[in-house]
Amino acid sequence: MIEVLVASLIMGIAVSGILSGLAAASRNASRLTAYDRATLLAREQMDQLLADPKAPRNVLLQGAFDPALVGGATAGWRARVTAFEAVPGASPGRWCVDRVALEIWWIDGQTTHSFSLEGFRRGILQAGDPPPGEYPSGGGL
Repeated sequence: MIEVLVASLIMGIAVSGILSGLAAASRNASRLTAYDRATLLAREQMDQLLADPKAPRNVLLQGAFDPALVGGATAGWRARVTAFEAVPGASPGRWCVDRVALEIWWIDGQTTHSFSLEGFRRGILQAGDPPPGEYPSGGGL
């Protein structure tokens, strides 16, 4: 009888350890799934910003993603396009390199997660743009 009790105790400890490991694996899978969704949305949004020559410079652009695309979570993005580099003395109408800074955020439970991306594209300086390399007040985003 004692042997059966000891065997049951050992089995109970093993089962609780296995269940704890399964719960941790499930939480990690959920976290990685949310991160993968955000990465795909970030890539899509960055592609749109890089391909849009009319995206205004030095203006905070932002938007929200459809909750159906992020598994029902709340998610969005913020971006800023700035003139990054041009030939010395460049004036409006001349080519420059634009910097696109993009931040993706999403809320998982009570925690807000985010990450940033940076991309570059060719652009044309417009009248009123600050000189390349000089960011408006507030930094990159």
